[in-house]
Amino acid sequence: MISPALDELPYTVQNLPYGVISTSSETKPRCAVAIGQHAVDLAKYSKNGNLFDIESGHNFMFQQMFSEPALNTFAALPWATRRAVREKIQDDLKNGKVPASCLIELKDVTNHLPMKMTGFSDFYTSLEHCQNCSGEMTSASIASNWFAAPSVYNSRVSSVLPTPHDIARPKNVSFSAGIDSQPQYGPTRKLDFELEMGFFVSQPVAYGEAMPIKDAREHIFGFVMLNDWSARDHQLFEMRPLGPFHSKGFGTSLSNWVVPMEALEPYSCPPNTKQDPPPFEHLSWPGAKDDDALDIKLRIKLIRDGKESVLGTSNLKYLYWTPYQQLTHHAASGCGMQTGDLIGTGTISGSGKNEKGEKAELGCLYEAERTKTKVLPDSSGKYEDGYLEDGDEIILEGWCEDGKGGVALGFGECRGRILPPR
Repeated sequence: MISPALDELPYTVQNLPYGVISTSSETKPRCAVAIGQHAVDLAKYSKNGNLFDIESGHNFMFQQMFSEPALNTFAALPWATRRAVREKIQDDLKNGKVPASCLIELKDVTNHLPMKMTGFSDFYTSLEHCQNCSGEMTSASIASNWFAAPSVYNSRVSSVLPTPHDIARPKNVSFSAGIDSQPQYGPTRKLDFELEMGFFVSQPVAYGEAMPIKDAREHIFGFVMLNDWSARDHQLFEMRPLGPFHSKGFGTSLSNWVVPMEALEPYSCPPNTKQDPPPFEHLSWPGAKDDDALDIKLRIKLIRDGKESVLGTSNLKYLYWTPYQQLTHHAASGCGMQTGDLIGTGTISGSGKNEKGEKAELGCLYEAERTKTKVLPDSSGKYEDGYLEDGDEIILEGWCEDGKGGVALGFGECRGRILPPR
């Protein structure tokens, strides 16, 4: 037996995130969980009979579903069943009952997208992000309807990418010299990142039905880090009349391991901002317990010319509209939600400042431009100052802390590097 370190960050035994892996010797993608510096091959683990007690009395076989190249079949199981599987894996790891043949060092695996996605919608629900961005692409003040329901648009599944992945600088149409000037076609001069998280739908919501907000947790498989790459000059051209399209659709990066809802429940907390006016009844969190947000700390890093720097921090709990409200709103029209659907939280910004009094919780570079905050090192002058250059690499990180301020679990990296235009 190999005994992996159960408390090694970011993939602790309290975490056990799910992913899809392959290796050079076994090239077929299959499902796994991460623990320390290892992955547990769940197809082999279940073949060994470790999950037989959970299988008995059900008409499914874990070995078959974990041999699939996506986690959808497992994610669609009832939450109680998924919880039982997770607890059995935890017990076997703690008691040294995971065979060595099931363990693979993470340095030897290739990660794949964890879910087969048929839909991807991205929200716009951070009050601070809206405040910082107002006045050019949007109205000078936040529209009143933004406070009545979560704002969202449909994005593209085809350009969702695992970590790490290169992003070619996109070409498209922009204004040549500010809004309503002569249009021009070419590579973006304002390439940006957006600090977001994403979550995957577990059990589906049938077409024509709505989902009560009290059931939202049961319909979320887990969370990942998400970078919604954005071409701001192209976006300015597209915002009227229908909003972003190519400026957002050329690439979305995800972290590879899905931290399950079960692992995140202990980090439930009150939202940072009181909603005013109060939300509609179907978007109101039930009961007296104020635990409808998640305390997940976030960080943005840049690697430029081999030097790493921190560009900002934030927290998922800062969102004005919570992930549970986002999913409830999305399903409210009866559109139906499918297992594997990806929901982006939207850029997550805060109001915090550093010791110099500068804004330190900006979720993207466009906010830095609008608020006249210097975030990036000086540029080469090839593209717009204050935006990403070819060769830049952006890393998004997230983690949860214990009561003493120590890191309890992490999401791993969401990583992408900018290449010159094709």
